[in-house]
Amino acid sequence: MAQTWEGDSVARRRTVAELLAEAYLAKQQAKAAQAGTTQPAKSASPPAARPRKPRRPDPEAERARLLAAGEKILSREDDARARQARKVEADLAKRQAARAREAKADERARERAEREQHRLDREAHKQQLKDETEQRTEQVVAVRAELAGVLRNRPVGLEDWHPVVEQALAHDGAMGVAEVVEDLLRRSPVPEGCRESAAVGYYPEAGQLCINIGLPSLAVVPDVAAYRFVAQRLEVVRQLVKEAELHQSYRTLVARLALRALDEVFTVTPPDLVDEVLLNGFVATTDRSTGRAVRPCVVSVVARREDFAELVLDEPTLDPQLCLRALGAVVSQHPHDLEPVPPIVEFDPQRFKLAKDVGAVAGLDSRTDLLTMDPYAFERLVRELFEAMGYETWRTQNSRDDGLDAAAVKRDGGGVTVVAVQAKRTKNAVPVETVRALLGAVELTNASRGVLVTTSWFGKASYDTAAGKGERLHLLDGRELKSLLLEHLGVDALIGLPKLPRGWQANTAN
Repeated sequence: MAQTWEGDSVARRRTVAELLAEAYLAKQQAKAAQAGTTQPAKSASPPAARPRKPRRPDPEAERARLLAAGEKILSREDDARARQARKVEADLAKRQAARAREAKADERARERAEREQHRLDREAHKQQLKDETEQRTEQVVAVRAELAGVLRNRPVGLEDWHPVVEQALAHDGAMGVAEVVEDLLRRSPVPEGCRESAAVGYYPEAGQLCINIGLPSLAVVPDVAAYRFVAQRLEVVRQLVKEAELHQSYRTLVARLALRALDEVFTVTPPDLVDEVLLNGFVATTDRSTGRAVRPCVVSVVARREDFAELVLDEPTLDPQLCLRALGAVVSQHPHDLEPVPPIVEFDPQRFKLAKDVGAVAGLDSRTDLLTMDPYAFERLVRELFEAMGYETWRTQNSRDDGLDAAAVKRDGGGVTVVAVQAKRTKNAVPVETVRALLGAVELTNASRGVLVTTSWFGKASYDTAAGKGERLHLLDGRELKSLLLEHLGVDALIGLPKLPRGWQANTAN
């Protein structure tokens, strides 16, 4: 039974225990054998007591003892391994904790660095927006100041161009003068976008220059007064100009640009060549209702050199709009809405040319037959008649007859009256189509009214057409023409009609 228990108790360590037991037995046996061989010889002294024979150890007890010793050794080894394992685990845990603390410290440091970087970035962005706010405000202020100085900052030394203009006239005639002035206007250092185009025509006999200049639209005037930085939102906010103030600024700019163009033209041309300048200012834009390109006229003015020379354009308190009105200009009340005004004289360099003119009255004797006059001389005679009646006149000759020979302008306390004039030297009744053509020209040029002058008469259809337009159209037949020529020019003219219309008397034509 003892063997069975022993076998059961050491079953899991049988190999190690047996090895230890066998090693221990072998060691004991070796000691016993050594002790037996080295026992000393008997001495001569009386024999001592017989030594006790050592007991032979009980193998089973010895085995049990050895097994217990082996168990103790194994237990100590297990304990040592366990302690080593715990130490390793503790060291590992310590290292892991240290790594965790380092990682957490690194994370906190990274978060601090990120917060600091975010703060620095925010401050940098804030400063950038502040700088941008100041820069954009300075730009707006500079643009507004440049526009405000359009009239004061005129080019100097334009008088030096007088020899150039005179040489151009000598070599190329009226076209040469027009080209020199046009080149000057196009190259004049006005603010960007303020003079889109320039076209010039010269009328040497009358000492007149006709100018079409391209004016800017409302978009050239900044609609922002300044920029403001909102720190809470990190945003740059526009501070808009009030609409009424914006429109007033634009009206003033249009007036300044018109006055500057007049000043440049008068300064660059010799006084003996140009005495009067007619200026029309157009805005090239798109009709939002049709999508078509349009060029409404927003200012039209005729200025004489002697009147313009009295202006003090450098005076800071000068009101450009009042100055234009004093010159008799026709100015749109709402140029920002592109509300057009009728040009005092329509000058289209693409369609019209200023025709060479000579006096007509000087070549007439007291009984000249108007029907024998050259058509152009007859037109000139009609113009001189209007001039004697207090009008300023310009002749426009179209390569395709549009029902308009001349324009007559009259200024009085009631404002400016623009009359479109058509002259017909004929011995037959004026067809109604001619009346309608003049009516179309009146509508096209926005003239105040139209006057059709003829040496003959008009039919019922013509009078009906004119009557339907009220005061917009006046028909002046040969009898009225003779009367007016005698009254205003002292010319007792003849109209040798081969056949008199009904109601006319012979003495009314002759």
